Amino acid sequence: MQLTWSHAVIYVHDEAIMLDFYTRVLGFQVTDRGPLADNAPDIIFLSQCATEHHQLAMVPVRQNTDASNSVNHFAFRVGEFTDLKLLHRRLGEMDGIQINPISHGNTLSLYFNDPEGNGLEVFWDTPWHVAQPQGEPWDISMNKEQALDWVKAQFGKEESFQLQADYYAQRHGDATT
Repeated sequence: MQLTWSHAVIYVHDEAIMLDFYTRVLGFQVTDRGPLADNAPDIIFLSQCATEHHQLAMVPVRQNTDASNSVNHFAFRVGEFTDLKLLHRRLGEMDGIQINPISHGNTLSLYFNDPEGNGLEVFWDTPWHVAQPQGEPWDISMNKEQALDWVKAQFGKEESFQLQADYYAQRHGDATT
């Protein structure tokens, strides 16, 4: 049996604020919604993927307004380096959002919180694999080439540093790739 990730469901306190953040700032679309039972609140389904009914769902039943502490963060991959820069700019315009750019060598990531304190990571894959855990702050003002040069300089001396394709070929026992 192979499990593939599908979605997460979070409890939220302020439905309007959370929907605005996830739709306007992160670009999700509401794909469905409806009550869980008679006289129950709606569950709201969100996705960015045309082939996934939902990647995330919200249920507005959270009573406590303190930041959640049962999940460290949810991570989302972007396909383009420029997506990180655009997101950083959007997040920087919002009050109460703390942004922490971290590179793990294999990614350039933005860690941040949503309006209710849930941890999020949006990352872009670099072409390399580096054994984990690792993490170094990186300068989001760099362009793509500068950032990749920085990653190679920062992590390139690691014994595990290699092309991502080579790492996955080894992991899958395909030494010919």
